[in-house]
Amino acid sequence: MSTEENQNSNSDVASMDDVKAVEKLRAAREEIVQELRKAIVGMDNVIDEVLISVFSRGHGLLEGVPGLAKTLLVSSIAKCLSLSFRRIQFTPDLMPSDITGTEVLQDDPDGGGRKFQFSKGPIFSNIVLADEINRTPPKTQAALLEAMQEKMVSAGGDDYELDLPFFVLATQNPLEQEGTYPLPEAQLDRFMFKIHVEYPTEAEEIEIMRQVTGTSKPDLKAVLSKEDILALQDLVLRVPVADHIYSYTAKLARATRPNEAEAPEFIKEWVSFGTGPRACLNLILAGKARAILKGRFNVAIEDIQELALPVMRHRMGLNFAAQSEGKSTDDVIRQLLDHIPSDEKLYEAAS
Repeated sequence: MSTEENQNSNSDVASMDDVKAVEKLRAAREEIVQELRKAIVGMDNVIDEVLISVFSRGHGLLEGVPGLAKTLLVSSIAKCLSLSFRRIQFTPDLMPSDITGTEVLQDDPDGGGRKFQFSKGPIFSNIVLADEINRTPPKTQAALLEAMQEKMVSAGGDDYELDLPFFVLATQNPLEQEGTYPLPEAQLDRFMFKIHVEYPTEAEEIEIMRQVTGTSKPDLKAVLSKEDILALQDLVLRVPVADHIYSYTAKLARATRPNEAEAPEFIKEWVSFGTGPRACLNLILAGKARAILKGRFNVAIEDIQELALPVMRHRMGLNFAAQSEGKSTDDVIRQLLDHIPSDEKLYEAAS
């Protein structure tokens, strides 16, 4: 067999492996959802967006009123994915070392005397729930966000790598409540998704009462291992993206910036600042993960459109004119999706 034929053969094998891996993830998603149904009622979009974040190596910011089972959802997903889980309750007196860990003076059994030894904090877990992240001062918020970005903790001149996969899911109280420290825009940008958790429907609320007030306790089984998740995270990076998808994503993000010539009039009227390049990166990465979770090995414009709200809603700022008219970032993004043409042929021709 010639060298060229051998390379083609290896490419075909890799391609077949990827196809099998896509089918495995699609089936695993369905099994994960079935397991979660034992403990969670409703929240279909929230579950999908959290899973997309996990397989995209991203982090999620959940916003919703208390009592919507956010903690139960995250701990249940950790069980289904065979991942360690820790919950950190953020309070005004929480210190950075309470998250990352601290050096403790201990006896040295080998050489005698004492030495400092690093005691790892709760950040050293696969899935970390940062509960009420806007209840703690900016210094403590920054310690968490640094670990999220660097995937390591620095202490006493040494670097300690976090165990992979590593995923932070933070919850946030509504900003109108007293005693909160809103995350700055630069720190909000570190989260791939801002996920809205809505109230359940009446039928879902009745089912929640049946499940929670009964005697049966859900027994969730693991669907994927840590090794499976790391392999599937690599698979997401290999999903091909056509040029017209890049073009559509760039056009969508650039249209949110009021100073750009191509921005529509309602953007210039309502938006004080638009999304940065990280929005494009996250739309593409999340689009890849959504595609394979749906059983496809290619990204469609539909994937970008479905993910526009969670990716872009916390990366835009509205001015007083928009607020006085009762507009939210979701309203503006939906109007923008209607405004930007989504015909693939237009972008194929341009590319």
